[in-house]
Amino acid sequence: MSINKIVWGILVLSIMVMANTQNYIQAVGYYDRGEHKKAFPLILKEARKGINNAAQYRLAEMYEKGLGTKVDYKKSAFWYKKAADKYAYTGYTKKDKEKESSFLKRADKVFGTNDDVKKGNEYVLSEIDTDTPEVKTLVKSLFDGDFFGLTPYNINYFLPVSYSKDKPSRISSIVPHSEMGAGGYYNENIEVAFQLSLKKQLSFNLFGMNEFIDAAYTQKVWWQLYDASGPFRETNYLPEIFMTIPTSESIGKSIGLKAMRLGFIHESNGQEGYRSRSWNRLYATGMWQWENLFVSTRAWYRLKEDRKSDAFYDQTLSNPQDIIAQSDGDDNPDILDYMGYGDIKINYLYGKSQFGLLLRNNLDFDENKGAVEFTYSYPLFNSPNTNLYFKAFKGYGESLIDYNVDVTKVSFGFSFSNELF
Repeated sequence: MSINKIVWGILVLSIMVMANTQNYIQAVGYYDRGEHKKAFPLILKEARKGINNAAQYRLAEMYEKGLGTKVDYKKSAFWYKKAADKYAYTGYTKKDKEKESSFLKRADKVFGTNDDVKKGNEYVLSEIDTDTPEVKTLVKSLFDGDFFGLTPYNINYFLPVSYSKDKPSRISSIVPHSEMGAGGYYNENIEVAFQLSLKKQLSFNLFGMNEFIDAAYTQKVWWQLYDASGPFRETNYLPEIFMTIPTSESIGKSIGLKAMRLGFIHESNGQEGYRSRSWNRLYATGMWQWENLFVSTRAWYRLKEDRKSDAFYDQTLSNPQDIIAQSDGDDNPDILDYMGYGDIKINYLYGKSQFGLLLRNNLDFDENKGAVEFTYSYPLFNSPNTNLYFKAFKGYGESLIDYNVDVTKVSFGFSFSNELF
């Protein structure tokens, strides 16, 4: 090949690149001026070339917000995924067109029509494989019941029968437990337990990783309803903020890791004196799926607090004012000895049934302590979000007030949401 031909080839290629670049610049100009209908076909053409991630991301945004085209959350999710791909590919090939068609058909089966789809959550849940009917049904149910942007987080349940092998301890704010005498225990082994758990999405793709940032709130209540006075025995409050980062499609398919979650959680019971319990944690969670099996592996780091006086921990203070005055500091310095440094949560879908298992251990083989919780749910009258719910618990940390007490408990009732991880 002569030098002249090479030079002319480079010149023609340069002109083509400049023309394409100019077309995209023109499209961005239309977009910035609000002329979205003019911008859309140019951005679509540029995105399909497969070398401009910015065009792909902008196209996804236009489908999401209905800018210059009809709102289409499924196509928006597809192009967000393309924009997030780290590998290079050349052009919008026939294979890419087949992938898009397959993705959209799959989204139709899982999520229904565009009017039924909730934007944002569709993207992260599109990472979950829905090849089995059990997974598809549960994923679809996670879109229902959205109000004010609030959606279920952990399982919401109401258990009218929660039976403990031993009567729960009655802890006083100012009286040492050793001096409680006959009043050191509640009257009933059976109580009511319920949990409320909601989350609110704060942002999507703030850092360019297709990540979600959410705030969540969970409240657990143990109610001695069957006692004559019916007191609320214990209430635990868990505000939380976390970021969920979906993995790439290749990682999800090869090893089953669908997402990583990083967060901060505070847990306390809102009490004072000897009844006060609280701790703060940073945590990292891996979220895994293999067909109908979902596993979350969570490790946490407890944020340290200043110790209170030894007399407080020994419960030898005699003046109630001295006890109440020690509101600052670590309420429970040994909580990691009982709660460990993480947990494993497993959920398995079998037909309409969902089986759950929670495992926790302090990994101290000299003074080994941990907990096992088994759950089972089944739809009530084929309801999409109301289930018969059973829970069995054995070990430490069933509630904050009894974090250092070995509890054996079975509970029956209803759950009003599901969870995968």
